[in-house]
Amino acid sequence: MSLDPPTYLNSLQNNIRARPIPWEGAVRAGTITDNDLKRIKAVDKVRKDQRRQTVEADTDAYRSLLLGGDQGKSVLESAAKRADVIQYILVLAADLINDVPSLAPALLEHSSPYKPFLPLLSHSTNPEDPIPLLTSSFLASLISAAQTDSPKSNPQTDEALPKLYTYLSTLTKSQDSGLQDIAVQEYSALLRTKKARELFWKQRQDTLNPLIDILRAAAGAGRDSDSTMWSGGTSIRNATEAGLGGGVGLQLLYHVLLTIWQLSFEGSLIGKDLEKEQEILALYTQLLRLSPKEKTTRLLLSTIFNLINPSANRSELLPTATTVRLPVLLTNLKARHLTDPDLLEDLENLTSMLADYTSSQTTFDEYASEVQTGHLRWSPPHRDANFWRENARKILDENQSELPKKLMEIMQKKWENDKQVLAIACNDIAWLVKEAPEKRVQLEKLGFKARVMELMADENEGVRWESLRAVGEWLRYSFED
Repeated sequence: MSLDPPTYLNSLQNNIRARPIPWEGAVRAGTITDNDLKRIKAVDKVRKDQRRQTVEADTDAYRSLLLGGDQGKSVLESAAKRADVIQYILVLAADLINDVPSLAPALLEHSSPYKPFLPLLSHSTNPEDPIPLLTSSFLASLISAAQTDSPKSNPQTDEALPKLYTYLSTLTKSQDSGLQDIAVQEYSALLRTKKARELFWKQRQDTLNPLIDILRAAAGAGRDSDSTMWSGGTSIRNATEAGLGGGVGLQLLYHVLLTIWQLSFEGSLIGKDLEKEQEILALYTQLLRLSPKEKTTRLLLSTIFNLINPSANRSELLPTATTVRLPVLLTNLKARHLTDPDLLEDLENLTSMLADYTSSQTTFDEYASEVQTGHLRWSPPHRDANFWRENARKILDENQSELPKKLMEIMQKKWENDKQVLAIACNDIAWLVKEAPEKRVQLEKLGFKARVMELMADENEGVRWESLRAVGEWLRYSFED
């Protein structure tokens, strides 16, 4: 899976290649040895074919140059105090493993192939420091080669990956989209094996969460502020070629989606927790509405399918997919002129899976599934008098009052950026009191009366109106009693 090198990194490497290095002075100062210099000059500023022939003729020497061996330390260790030399060697090392296919496997035969490089990741805390940036690029290429050479788990690679992930996470947390894109492309190069994906998921607070934040910005919603996502209030016309919400460029969006798609190969491991922690289905459904290109639509659909498809995930994720109105969106997508065969296959599979599920669901099931997601929207049951007349007591009594307890959990949150959730919850309480007035004591014990009375003073007009209506139902029956 080859991606174009990030512009920022490419420019940095070109600038370093063009810098003159006083090599003879470095030898006199003992920074590097005569042998180091001979090997460097033999492959520096020469044609690729000449470079390849030189390295292939003495692979052991170039392995020793970069990693150290019987003849001495790695040039990176001996030149530790010369930042200019370190930068130059890092760029040269990356060029060598790119231009000489046999070099990476030779480096990986070393007893400690990553040892001289890993300490350089913590060279400074400045995300624009060239040394850790160039080191991460080299390590991503070398580890990717290791995974290609042997997909089985390797203790040295498994130890190096978390350290590289930790550094790359500092780039994704920066506000510089160029640095973010470097990190995301390197993540993508690394997520080739099951073990690499499991380690990435294990560190998800650092690795995955910043990527989700980028997607939320693209969707026009911050964390815990996704009323737009749940209502489907934004359309593809809001997305432009230059960028989506939050100034997220199309290239960065594609690379983030690609990385999470690779992670979704472990759908059985991550699916339920990813939904619980990030409400991923609401986010991806909204991004599908916005998706400006077939290639982004393909990644979105494929990721959703990978997360829902494992049998262990379906009981939790299918109801959520229905609640966020994914089936309706899939129907709309089918009306578009889509040509990608993989996209069309995933679209058909998802549509069929959701159709099988929804055909067996009652309106009560739809409402219960929505409450269980922990996020309410103005779906049809909330304002349907017949629904409440037929189901109010069932809602209150079934499974030891499971749904009212979940509704109370929802109401206890502040929902600062999505106040309509509180308005909908108050609406539901009003209906429950109206249709099952004999259950008022049960509702009071769960804390509903006190909470709706608090919400009468909320700053949001919709919340105040619905809470007033709920309190009004309580008072009406109190007076009648």
